[in-house]
Amino acid sequence: MEDSVLSAFADSAAVKQQFAREHATRIAHVAKLMADAFRNGGKVLLFGNGGSATDAAHIAAEFVGRYKRDRMPLPAIALATDIAAITCIANDYGYDELFARQVRAHGRKGDIAVAISTSGNSPNVLKGAESACECGLTTIAWTGANGGKLARLVEYPFIVPSTVTSRIQESHITLGHVLCELVEEELLGKTS
Repeated sequence: MEDSVLSAFADSAAVKQQFAREHATRIAHVAKLMADAFRNGGKVLLFGNGGSATDAAHIAAEFVGRYKRDRMPLPAIALATDIAAITCIANDYGYDELFARQVRAHGRKGDIAVAISTSGNSPNVLKGAESACECGLTTIAWTGANGGKLARLVEYPFIVPSTVTSRIQESHITLGHVLCELVEEELLGKTS
């Protein structure tokens, strides 16, 4: 059993290290885009299903609350957290419209949309990303494997080099934390 534990942690670390090597430049660029959006009165909309929905909520909370440093709250909304909106939209328009409708309601040019799907093929996430493009938001995807359809829809795809859902999600939450840290540094300066 201990060998399984060590193997799982080693695999997770290897996937994250490969991901970081492949995407470090893009991560730094996207952090600057996010910081600029916040500086200019924009917001970040994050959305996904299941574990990706909780990753979206987690990162939105880090921006609205704080990550490492005390600061003004940063406007970020996780679109899978409002149960009234979710059930209303799913009931009246269908589950595939869940994120698209909210993006159209809340998104404005200058905002950023982060679409999260481990497969890159979740229909409601794809429609949400399409709406973000149509509304002029900067579009980002967190996905895995070959990126699915989602990676081709957005300006800034982050594709985790794994087909294992848990490894993909582990890399996504690390990506979210790194973006929070870099955004805080960009807005507040580095700490000594």
